[in-house]
Amino acid sequence: MLEAIQQYVEREEARERFTQEALASWVAYTETGSHLTGQEVRAWLKTWGTDEESAVPACHK
Repeated sequence: MLEAIQQYVEREEARERFTQEALASWVAYTETGSHLTGQEVRAWLKTWGTDEESAVPACHK
C-alpha cells in the first residue's frame, strides 16, 4: 500500500512539474514570440543518434 501511494505521489509531482514547465513556456512565448515549429523540432530530433546529429535549432519569431 505504501509503495502504491509513493508511486501515485511521484506521478502527480511529475505531472505538476510538466504543467509548470508548460505554463512557463507559454509565458515566455507570449512575452517574446520566440518559438520553434513542430516540424522544426521533429526534423532536429530525427538527427539524434546519427552521423548528421545537429545542434538545437535557433528559436525565431
